[in-house]
Amino acid sequence: MDVAARRLGCSPALHILRTQSSNHERIASLGRMGKLLDHIDDRLRQFIEAQHIFFVATAPTGNDGHVNVSPKGHADTFAVLNPKRVAYLDLTGSGAETLAHLRDNGRITVMFCAFEGSPDVLRLHGHGRFVLPREAEFAKLAPRFKDRPGQRCIVIVDVERVSTSCGFAVPLYQYAGERDLLERSNGRKTPDELATYHRTRNATSIDGLPALPVE
Repeated sequence: MDVAARRLGCSPALHILRTQSSNHERIASLGRMGKLLDHIDDRLRQFIEAQHIFFVATAPTGNDGHVNVSPKGHADTFAVLNPKRVAYLDLTGSGAETLAHLRDNGRITVMFCAFEGSPDVLRLHGHGRFVLPREAEFAKLAPRFKDRPGQRCIVIVDVERVSTSCGFAVPLYQYAGERDLLERSNGRKTPDELATYHRTRNATSIDGLPALPVE
């Protein structure tokens, strides 16, 4: 075992992560944990662009219905459009809860959580909507993202509240790479097969709310 790691009572791998974290903390901390902001500044934008995963939370109107939290990978599917607006490319998957809730009430929170470096958490609260590939606005926004198979829509969020907090209890993880399973799965489907999948799997939420509009 590495001498420094042995002294700290941890494995060499964990010692490396802790060392990397300490180094990153000195140079990459948001420096604003537990703060409220009215917009996404350059430092927050850089933090967003450095993350490999983000989470999207939505809920239907009323006391009933299921709250949804979705993890999103592929950093190139998220873009800061301006200090008060963000967007992400939504890819075909097994559910469409977020889209249903956006149609229902528009409420949405996007969270970024650092698993390396400074223990920062960033939440973007706002209202969202989505544009479909057949709409003109989609074509204007599409160049902001990598072209990936199975594109369902682009979700646009008007940010109303920006908050940072500490992630002191969030564990350290080392990024190993992206999974390509979703891209390969969507890439194997023909346009007709994707349309059928959208119609049979993405048209309604688990609570029966209308989700992805289908032709």
